[in-house]
Amino acid sequence: MVGSNRFDPFSALGTGAGGISQGPCSRTAPRGSDERRAVILSVSALLLGISVLLVGSGLLGTLLGVRAALESFPAVVIGPVMSAYFLGFVVGTYLCPPVIRRVGHIRAFAAMAGLAAASAFAHVLYVSPWAWGFLRAVTGVCQVGLYMVVESWLNERAPAESRGRVFAVYIASILAAGALGQALVPVDGAAGALGFGLAAVLFALGLVPVALTDLAEPVPVTAQRAGLGRLVRASPLGVVGTLVSGLANSAFWGMGAVFALRVGMSTGEIAAFMAATISGGAVLQWPIGYLSDRFERRAVLIAVCLAGAGVALGLRAAVDVSHPVLLAGAFAYGGLAFSVYSLSVAHLNDHLAPGEVLEATRGLLLVYGVGATLGPSVAGLLMGAFGPGSLLLYFAAAYGALGLFALLRAQMRPPVPAEDQRPFVPLARMSPVGLELNLTPQGGDEAAEAAPGPAG
Repeated sequence: MVGSNRFDPFSALGTGAGGISQGPCSRTAPRGSDERRAVILSVSALLLGISVLLVGSGLLGTLLGVRAALESFPAVVIGPVMSAYFLGFVVGTYLCPPVIRRVGHIRAFAAMAGLAAASAFAHVLYVSPWAWGFLRAVTGVCQVGLYMVVESWLNERAPAESRGRVFAVYIASILAAGALGQALVPVDGAAGALGFGLAAVLFALGLVPVALTDLAEPVPVTAQRAGLGRLVRASPLGVVGTLVSGLANSAFWGMGAVFALRVGMSTGEIAAFMAATISGGAVLQWPIGYLSDRFERRAVLIAVCLAGAGVALGLRAAVDVSHPVLLAGAFAYGGLAFSVYSLSVAHLNDHLAPGEVLEATRGLLLVYGVGATLGPSVAGLLMGAFGPGSLLLYFAAAYGALGLFALLRAQMRPPVPAEDQRPFVPLARMSPVGLELNLTPQGGDEAAEAAPGPAG
């Protein structure tokens, strides 16, 4: 699983048909070597395709925030426009599986990538909140469908013994692509069509590695189900932490660029601010997860939430003092804030029986999506009423309240011993299909061999 200290996703790739290992490759088994090479190439192509797409997505999200502010959209309007993406993402988890089953993975991927590319450039052709809200919803639906196609293929191709490593590289690719997209924000601003055209090109280019694959169709994608009542009973803190993470993180993705522009940052500084926050989330999740696996999970979650709230307050003070300080603090804030979702999921999984983990984590994705749909709209209302700095106060209030709630829960329920906790898994935006890559290994039910978690 991802708890391995080694970080080479391909070091243990097997040689069996369908990606299931049949033993180590041998110098005297050229056929096995060829099959192993084919697996590496196919997984690499899938990761390359989704990474290129996500560079375009990261670029587009920042461009829209900056352009909306330049077009004098009020913050209370920008918020719902940005929320539409997350609404589309949630709706797409139900709409996309039947489409993929009906037309196949490659055709579905091509259609969604083409539609996402057209939607990206259409933003500059129709500059209005209503049009942008619709286009953002379309992009959200398409993007979750793209995730589903790639993740189902990764599930099919990743051998049992390296699935956790492939999952870890997949998550790192998602975060790195989002940060790289910020570097492509045009230095001359977002007033023209250049950035939107570049985002459309990246969406189209991401299609190429996947469209050229000769992989067989994976198993059909199914829509997610969620027993939310069972999740709340198992761990109220895990559910509330996931909801708060969705509320706060989506507000950053949707309104972070608007905040940066309205506090006087240049286009280059806006891109650096967004990239620093995303990079912090990419780099610091693993050491935070390492600590949470070795100490009582709630204590780590409490420390991360209260530290995140403190950093957000510090950033609010730095707004009027120094933009370089603001950029440096953004890295620390991203590392803390982006870890809360993963910690919340891990904490809930500590209180579930092994067979419940996958379905429960899917349910938490829905909880996260509900929070993410609301987050930019709430932040936009606050920024419209109290100014751009209120976004950071919103972050501080969200994580401060979650830290206090975690303290309260710690008084009401005994801790799970560190040795009985399940491994921390760093998470990012993905579809429910992607969870299977890490939580249902091929070639053996690893979850079934784990010790049951404490009763709810």
